[in-house]
Amino acid sequence: MTHDRPPLLQVALDLARQGVPVLPLREKRPPANCSACRETACGGRPHMRVPGPCACPLPCHGWAAATIEPRVLTSPQWAADWHHATGLAYHPGGARVTVLDLDDPAAVTWARDTLPPTRTVVTTRGEHWIYGGAMRSANAVRPGVDIKSAMSYARWLGPGTGDMAPLPDAVRALVVRETPVPAPVRRPVGVSAPGGGGACPHRSPVYLERGISMAEQRITAATSAIHTTVYSAFLAVLSAHGRCGCLTTGHVERLFTAARAKGESVRHCSDAWTNARTALGV
Repeated sequence: MTHDRPPLLQVALDLARQGVPVLPLREKRPPANCSACRETACGGRPHMRVPGPCACPLPCHGWAAATIEPRVLTSPQWAADWHHATGLAYHPGGARVTVLDLDDPAAVTWARDTLPPTRTVVTTRGEHWIYGGAMRSANAVRPGVDIKSAMSYARWLGPGTGDMAPLPDAVRALVVRETPVPAPVRRPVGVSAPGGGGACPHRSPVYLERGISMAEQRITAATSAIHTTVYSAFLAVLSAHGRCGCLTTGHVERLFTAARAKGESVRHCSDAWTNARTALGV
């Protein structure tokens, strides 16, 4: 450890090496790094009038700022944030875990009576139960219980105790039961595959399948900069297959499904797809 490195930054770097995306907190909240990207609306939003990935001069804010990249964590842009940080947070979904935030003794009792035991972290008011596997985040799924995973951040309060259990269906069902949503991306919302019309350069379904699979794998393997990765993957697919009419709505659904599994919303997926088409003129 260097003598001038803040202690929380050293902890963040240690976690990043383990694949846990992290960010500093001030008074339990992330620093407001980017005024142009409120509500995580980065990645070529229509009101920005610029297609493409987020071009913020600073690391983006909220859960989207969490990263495993040492060069970002130690960047000059974050130096003041680390020196004034009062806590550390991480992106559970990016670490492929789900945090059940039990905010009072009654919620803890309910979890002990209802759910399989797993790794536990004591908090100021209750406990964090950490399961292996990511899912959609949701607040107030029952009294005193929040779920923090994709597109959310949780305070880092230590590694906890006990063995981490796989994410149980009973936890997933809390979101489905309390806040019903449609099944993820059975159709590409608001977008379509390009009509094509140009000469097909490959005429091989194997080549197309490989391109779609590589894009899915690229999105799935991302642990930080999810917005940028999704946009880049969409751009790569469209640059190779967007002009000859080979892409189908089924291919677009597969890409959206991969992005949704990493925490992207339907709106973010639609915007990234539209921006990629605009950038390529397809």
